[in-house]
Amino acid sequence: MNDQSPTFDIRAAQQEVARLRPQMLRDSFLDLSGQWGFAHDDANAGLAERWFDGRDLPQSITVPFPPESPASGIGATGFHPVVWYRREITAADLAEVGHETGRRLLVHFGAVDYRAEIWLDGRKVGAHEGGHTPFTVDLTDELGGADAPRVLVVRAEDDPLDIAQPRGKQDWHEEPHAIWYQRTTGIWQPVWLESVAELHIEHLNWTSDLTNGTATAHVTLNRRSEATVRVRVAHGDTELGEVTSRVEGTQVSVTVPIAGQNNGQHYEGMLWRPGSPTLLDAWVSVEGSGGGDVVASYLGLRSVAVEGGRFLLNDRPVVLRSVLSQGYWPQSHLAAPSEAALRREAELIGELGFNSVRLHQKVEDPRFLYHADRLGLLVWGEMAATYTFSDVTVRRTVAEWTEAVRRDAAHPSIVTWVPLNESWGVQHLASRPDHRALAEALYHLTKALDPTRPVISNDGWELGTSDLWTVHDYESDTEVLAERYDVSEEELRAYIAGIGPAGRRIRLEGTVDSGEPVMLTEFGGVKWTTGPAAANAWGYSEASSAEDYDRRVGDILRPVQRGTIGGGREQGLSGWCWTQLTDTLQETNGLLTEDREPKLPIERLRALILGTDQN
Repeated sequence: MNDQSPTFDIRAAQQEVARLRPQMLRDSFLDLSGQWGFAHDDANAGLAERWFDGRDLPQSITVPFPPESPASGIGATGFHPVVWYRREITAADLAEVGHETGRRLLVHFGAVDYRAEIWLDGRKVGAHEGGHTPFTVDLTDELGGADAPRVLVVRAEDDPLDIAQPRGKQDWHEEPHAIWYQRTTGIWQPVWLESVAELHIEHLNWTSDLTNGTATAHVTLNRRSEATVRVRVAHGDTELGEVTSRVEGTQVSVTVPIAGQNNGQHYEGMLWRPGSPTLLDAWVSVEGSGGGDVVASYLGLRSVAVEGGRFLLNDRPVVLRSVLSQGYWPQSHLAAPSEAALRREAELIGELGFNSVRLHQKVEDPRFLYHADRLGLLVWGEMAATYTFSDVTVRRTVAEWTEAVRRDAAHPSIVTWVPLNESWGVQHLASRPDHRALAEALYHLTKALDPTRPVISNDGWELGTSDLWTVHDYESDTEVLAERYDVSEEELRAYIAGIGPAGRRIRLEGTVDSGEPVMLTEFGGVKWTTGPAAANAWGYSEASSAEDYDRRVGDILRPVQRGTIGGGREQGLSGWCWTQLTDTLQETNGLLTEDREPKLPIERLRALILGTDQN
């Protein structure tokens, strides 16, 4: 690619690179998924024995699937705290990626759980801590001549007993128990090479201002430079705006007026929303000493706010019909089997009648977010929890959550941030000032990183400063649910001021209810398996047949739907989140099986979710 080119075929690029980094595309890349050398290092001898020198490793693994998963070709689910990977980078690889003298060769890791060290030809070139977030290593200075193969080595350390590292639903027991699942060690998201100019774009975020009809590209360069940054936005063949700006440091924000958005009778047609998820094409280029770079991207014009007890999208009330997703597959665990599987997951959520998904205890693969953007699916982004409190957990959580928000802030589909869930990692939130201080700090940190979205400080209960009041309630008695949620606004507000269903305060002492929206963000969880159930299979309530499952799901949904804003009701719940999308190992309370097959005809499930089953 000519780095000075203002554009390239964005549609072809999106089709090809959707499986890598959808919002910052170049055409000079090479996917490294496939066979790598592999070894467990249970004795932790590899560093002392210098396994990083490039020697062959005894096994072969299919990257990016974790070694616990069948898809990896390893399938070892026991405790293996240290693993090693090896892959040769050949002259043919460098030619395919378009690398040449005067350019930088980068290797990108989508996610490596939990602590990674990287070597090239025995020389350490990078490291990263944090199992859910991406990092990049510059290989250029250690590359040498291009003829002989270069050996890339990765060491990943993931202590299965370390409950101070953000781990989400990964079990600290050797076998899965209760609501926790098998671990994900090492590489579990794509790895790819990219050849870039000496001066290049390192990070890109988008924000929009609907009242002024503008979009802003927030551009970070890899080094300080006097350069020119150009931003161009289009919709199909229609040019919408182009602005050029000077940058003298490493960061610049370039605001582009979007043509036609100053017409108050016309502007809503260009906005991103469910049912009409308009995405605008964009190109960002930089030129300066050290060459030039161009990336293709996309953005959605939309706003999110809370006001008067309502959740607002583009200043219009929207009621969230959400489903909780664990993002777990039997053959590949936290890694998706393929980009097509991620696309199908997003499609299924919409086909079931949901307009939103809560990604639970996992920073999901950005390829899923790309499809949510494309399909108009609203997303709640959530941090993976630790299970203890210390200065170590504070440091780790803050660092990784910061990286997660920074990675995903440009996705229009993400409408809410959830840094904590059910007081996990801050178990004494109601009584210990230091636990409460962390929850408050994470709320304010998130607002500092991204002031454009609502933040839930601790989803489910024991909420301090928060933009929404949220409740988790796995009651299955339809009359009890009606008494709690099919009530007046005054009764609902009184309810969230007291002790919740889990025996914990919903709002912490000292909080003020300023009319924030109230949502039931976990409920349901009906267990039913269409085939033989595992001995440890469970749910929050249990059905005995397809007919009983249908009845139980409806009995739980209906009082909540009656208590939700809409259908003539002006006040009440602003949304809800059903548990859960799919069966996940022993947790057999999904609407779909673990193989993504509906437990009832999908038309029937959709009618239940939309509340049209009684019509």
